[in-house]
Amino acid sequence: MADKIKVMIVDDSALVRQVFTKILAPDPTIEVIATAPDPLIAQEKMKQQWPDVLILDIEMPRMDGLSFLRQLMREHPTPTIICSRLAAENSADYVEAMAAGAISIIAKPMNGLKQFLEDSDNNLIRAIHVAARANLKAALPHLPGKTPALRAPAAARAHVLPANLPLDRPNFSADVILPPLAAAAAPYNAQPIIAIGTSTGGTQALETLLVKLPATTLGIVVVQHMPANFTSTFSSRLDGMCQMRVSEARNGDRVRPGHILIAPGGRHMLVRRSGVQYAVEVLDGPPVNRHKPSVDVLFRSVAQGAGRNALGIILTGMGDDGARGMKEMHDAGARTIAQDEASCVVFGMPREAIKRGAADQVIALQDIHEAIAAYCRGAG
Repeated sequence: MADKIKVMIVDDSALVRQVFTKILAPDPTIEVIATAPDPLIAQEKMKQQWPDVLILDIEMPRMDGLSFLRQLMREHPTPTIICSRLAAENSADYVEAMAAGAISIIAKPMNGLKQFLEDSDNNLIRAIHVAARANLKAALPHLPGKTPALRAPAAARAHVLPANLPLDRPNFSADVILPPLAAAAAPYNAQPIIAIGTSTGGTQALETLLVKLPATTLGIVVVQHMPANFTSTFSSRLDGMCQMRVSEARNGDRVRPGHILIAPGGRHMLVRRSGVQYAVEVLDGPPVNRHKPSVDVLFRSVAQGAGRNALGIILTGMGDDGARGMKEMHDAGARTIAQDEASCVVFGMPREAIKRGAADQVIALQDIHEAIAAYCRGAG
């Protein structure tokens, strides 16, 4: 039997520590090795046994969770899940936590906390397995190598995600949003566009990629799996870092050169063609591949609306959202790229696209901007 995933829970709420420990106790793949009410106590316990995965609150006494996360990622990177009320109330904290290297976020509500935690057992278990398998070297490319200040055991063992792990959302396909149709015959003089899809590890990957693109780059549409209300802050952060303009997409926005549109959390985004131009449609609907926005929905719309006049890129992420849509783009004549395994935080989505024969090229994250530049030159 594979080694259990060792988990430490750091939260100043005794209720949270108790409920999470109770939730995880029956799972044969997970072991809660310690709990702590604040990061300073957690540091002392880590000297005795290092966790494979850390569950961390943000607002705590003596030292806040974001400061601890940044210190941890500098000194001894450890897969971390943020579980916090502040993440629910303040989207800036969500973005800062992801930028600091958090693998995922569980946003606690202000009311009904105990029931929420108990209802979130499947989400928590899945998040722990994803975090345990994450490639933190890829998640933190900006950090220099440092000797850990805290003593740690040998590198964490590889953990296998159980095939029968329960999921909390129905698994609709893109058909519920956009019927599968033959790709439209896009005119040769239509403005080419670029579509990007990503999930776990995507906030860091997008930052690494998009900051390298010049302001003259073709218009880009992006789906990053992210909760509602957080994509506006994420877009603003990128806008302040990139040469291209970055904004959260609104219904009817045109896809223009020099502009990146990020799908709003909690809404699907599609690309529609009108003559030789494109605009986005933002709409509600059920989750597709358990996500809203869904990469499959975006990629299918690009396959149908732009066809050969598009470049599709699938980046790091858990699951298979986007793999089918990228295959449709590929079959419609679009150029397609999948991020390689070594540079992915989680290789799930690119792996599935490659398995389906959807990717023309498999490229390391740090080199994808060069492929985009080459595509833009050829499209010009």
